[in-house]
Amino acid sequence: MSQGSAKKYVPNLRSLHTVCELNYVQLLKLLPEVEETDLSYQFGCAEELNYVITILDLSRYTTTIEIKQIGAGLPEFMKPCMQVRLYHDARMAEVVASQHVSGLKPSYSYPNKSMYQKNEKEMVNIFLAEWLYFCIQQRPIESTPS
Repeated sequence: MSQGSAKKYVPNLRSLHTVCELNYVQLLKLLPEVEETDLSYQFGCAEELNYVITILDLSRYTTTIEIKQIGAGLPEFMKPCMQVRLYHDARMAEVVASQHVSGLKPSYSYPNKSMYQKNEKEMVNIFLAEWLYFCIQQRPIESTPS
């Protein structure tokens, strides 16, 4: 099939919104003080598998957080790192940056220069959902002022 005749990927907004709504609810379980600035939360299941959530920005309708893996002796590019914006009025949480790449588009042509999947934005939000499920199964190690 030639590249010119390939159908353009159209994102499934209902599916993406559902994932973002679920992520919002799950994040509120992990961050009971989501409206407090200068807080960090750490979660882990082993000494070498720890994650930290930091509240970066707080406004009336949104909160921006950073989620990243710490420790583990892995190179930085192999450690998950995301920025997530919580929209309190819409009750949704969306990944706005993943692996230090921001401005993810809803769809990409494939193949592309960066080798993003056609549904890259949806995939990083699904990854967040899976990661949150994992964290909820764990106990918070601590929550401390940054």
